Amino acid sequence: MRFFVKTLILSLVLCASTAWAEPLRVVASFSIMGDMVKNVGGEDVVVTTLVGPDGDAHVYEPTPSDAKAVSNAQLLVVNGLHFEGWMDRLVQSAGYRGEIVVVSQGVTPRQMQEEHEDAAHGEQHHDPHHHGTIDPHAWQDLANGVIYVDNLIAALVKVDPDHAEAYRRRGAAYRAQLQDTDRWVRAQIATVPAVQRRVITSHDAFGYFSAAYGVEFLAPVGWNTENEPSAKDVARLIRQIKQEKTRALFVENMSDPRLIKRIAREAGGVVGGTLYSDALAPAGQTGDSYIGMFRHNVPALTAAMAQN
Repeated sequence: MRFFVKTLILSLVLCASTAWAEPLRVVASFSIMGDMVKNVGGEDVVVTTLVGPDGDAHVYEPTPSDAKAVSNAQLLVVNGLHFEGWMDRLVQSAGYRGEIVVVSQGVTPRQMQEEHEDAAHGEQHHDPHHHGTIDPHAWQDLANGVIYVDNLIAALVKVDPDHAEAYRRRGAAYRAQLQDTDRWVRAQIATVPAVQRRVITSHDAFGYFSAAYGVEFLAPVGWNTENEPSAKDVARLIRQIKQEKTRALFVENMSDPRLIKRIAREAGGVVGGTLYSDALAPAGQTGDSYIGMFRHNVPALTAAMAQN
């Protein structure tokens, strides 16, 4: 009888331990957020990412399975800064009442000019893709990435205090990796003379990178992942490329490459390859992590800018 009671108690303890050890259910809004959560959460979390690799969060339409994932989540991770315009509707439809962490909290936001003025003609153009006047792409500065990680650590510890030490330990290691990558980016960019640090991209997503690392990014006015610029805007950009002798052009992994290739052809530029801005690459490819995104983008940028 005594043996039976001990066995029963042991079984109950094991069952309780198993239930306690279940990983935290986390939903991340898009691939960059998902990668950050995995680095900090490790084996203590299971992550569902709504907008996956190569996905465009700007035009994303949530699915019923997304609503189910959110309703079952214990933590929802979003960028904020008006990036996920569809998130409020999804949270409401899912009936989610759990914790939401806005990882950009504490970042100093950049202002995006709503009007772009052509210096030669005094014309102004509104880009409807701008998120109000706030630039939401704050992760493009690795110093902001550190802020994201600190916010993630705090949220995970709050929701799952039993694994607080593990979250803090992994978070500190990941923070150090981001800081090392930041120093590497600065050293790589410094190899290109300042006057040559200009590139053309297919989407205005590199404002924070530009401010942090001293690279000027130009994008065709009116061109975003939903709309293409007018013929007049394209012609204006081609004139600017020729005047400034900017030969480095890039397309982003979630954009149609045809227009940037045409601009390169007509302006005498060179398409330097693909940049990762708002979405990571599929697993197993270069650029499939937040740090990997910089490790891919920076050598491509420096090689292309050296030709300017």
